[in-house]
Order: sequence, then C-alpha cells, then structure tokens
Amino acid sequence: MPKHAQKLYRLSVLQYTEQWPMNLAWELPCSVSIFMIVLLMHVPLFFPLSTSHAFMHGCDASILLDDDEASSFTGEKSAGPNANSLRGFEVIDAIKAKLETACPAVVSCADILAVAAQDSVAALGGPSWTVQLGRRDSTTASFSSANTDLASPLMNLDELISVFSKKGFTEKEMIALSGAHTTGQARCLIFRNRIYNETNIDSTFAKSIQSNCPSSGGGDNLSPLDDGSAVIFDNSYFKNLVDNKGLLHSDQQLFNGGSADSQVTTYSDNPITFKADFADAMVKMGNMSILTGTAGEIRTNCRKVN
Repeated sequence: MPKHAQKLYRLSVLQYTEQWPMNLAWELPCSVSIFMIVLLMHVPLFFPLSTSHAFMHGCDASILLDDDEASSFTGEKSAGPNANSLRGFEVIDAIKAKLETACPAVVSCADILAVAAQDSVAALGGPSWTVQLGRRDSTTASFSSANTDLASPLMNLDELISVFSKKGFTEKEMIALSGAHTTGQARCLIFRNRIYNETNIDSTFAKSIQSNCPSSGGGDNLSPLDDGSAVIFDNSYFKNLVDNKGLLHSDQQLFNGGSADSQVTTYSDNPITFKADFADAMVKMGNMSILTGTAGEIRTNCRKVN
C-alpha cells in the first residue's frame, strides 16, 4: 500500500504533499483567473459550479459529467435549474489538463472546484477560507435530483428554508450563502415576472431592468444580480434587498417582512460579519457528503467517468 493511502480517508490541507511535492496553487493561478472571469458571465457566481453541485450530493463533481447517449446516461447539466445557466466547464477542463500533466490521477475534479471557488471569491474581494483537500469524484449524477433538490429562483422564504434545512443548513447559513448573488448575472426569463408583476420592488429599479428585459422575448438577456456592484464580492446584495432591489423573486423573499429580515439587515450593515459567515458556510458545504478513501474515483477527464 502506498505510504500516502491512509491520508485519502479524510480531508487535509496537506493531502497532496507526498504525491506531488508542489503547492497545488502553483498550477492554478492563471486558470483560476480565467475561471473567475467566466463565472461573472452566468447566474450566479458559485451556485452553478461550486455550491450548486455540492448542494446536490456533496462536493463530488457530479455536475461536471456530460450526458452520454451511448450509455443512456443523463447528467445534471441539462436539468431545469442548470440548463443555459452553467458555464465555465471548459475552464475546469483546462485546469484538469494542467494537473494531469503535472501529476496524473491525483487531484480530483471535486477538489479543483473547491479550490477554484475559494480563489475566485478572494479575487473578487471576498473572504478566504482554508480548503481541505482529498475529495474524490462521483461515478454518476442525478438528473431527477437536480430538478427537485436545488433551490429555485421562484421559491418563497419558507420553501428556501426547507430546501436548505434538508441539506443541514440553518436559516442564517442559507442567507449567508445567498450572498453569493453579490456577483453574477441572471437571464430575463427567470426574473421577468418579478419586474413586471410583483409589488415589493423599487419602481425605478424595475423600470431600469425592463429596458433590457422586455415583457416578451429576450429571455436570454442578462442583468446583474447585484445592481451597482456586480463584479465585487461585497454586501451590496443585502443593501439592495433592504431597498427592495432584489432581482430574483427568491432574493427579495429574504427581506419581505419575514423571519430573515433581521439577518439581512445585519449583513447590509456589517460586511465583515457577512464575509465571515459566508466563509464558514462555504467550508460546511464543501465538506458535506464527500467521497474519500476508495469511494468514487479520481477522474482523468472531468466530463466522464474513467
């Protein structure tokens, strides 16, 4: 048995030091910078490729698997909450290719996602957190679970609380993770009803968004989730909610006379508290239901099983 084998059964910041005597970060900076730019082009920043995939079954990179007609396999990419929203897969491919050249079959796709998410948040001015390493990749994915288990931008507060609670997150953690919407963009199709028909929205804000999202057509037109601070990871998202400027229905539900109002107000007033709570919630999400040891595999191509 290789001397490093025992370490594979738990996460560790030193996971790869014996297999690969080089800091993981040395192979990632350029790719992560590209990854960060790509992430700014879709909705939202982390839920698609990091928190979204972790939210499903744990941080196991199942979201990266392509559909395969030959084997009648349908993955999670084409599920309702993910279709036409997820981007950046080619950047993950580029990162994986670099790592496979430097140290074949050692660094998992799940760990790549975890590291890239942290570095992207930090690069945008957000918090940093310690990323434990040693995850392994799933050998399957669930189209049906992706359609039923992920939070929807049309959900009300009680539904959001329930969805996150089923995954072990408190209401406070749900609110903190929603702060990922401080950057990224959403499609007109997702928020059209809100800006034309809902009443808990600032009228000037609604009209400004309507200019890029007509009442019919233009469903793929994009608008920033965080009005005024779309490329900076800060607490502007929560300030917008207090001002009734949440772009998505589910966003404004966090400040709409319910139990989440006080926490949203806290985050709108205190960016340090928000960033600390967000980092803690991301660590928790990145460590949930992970595959280690002999479970799963280390994919050589993140898009398909070995």
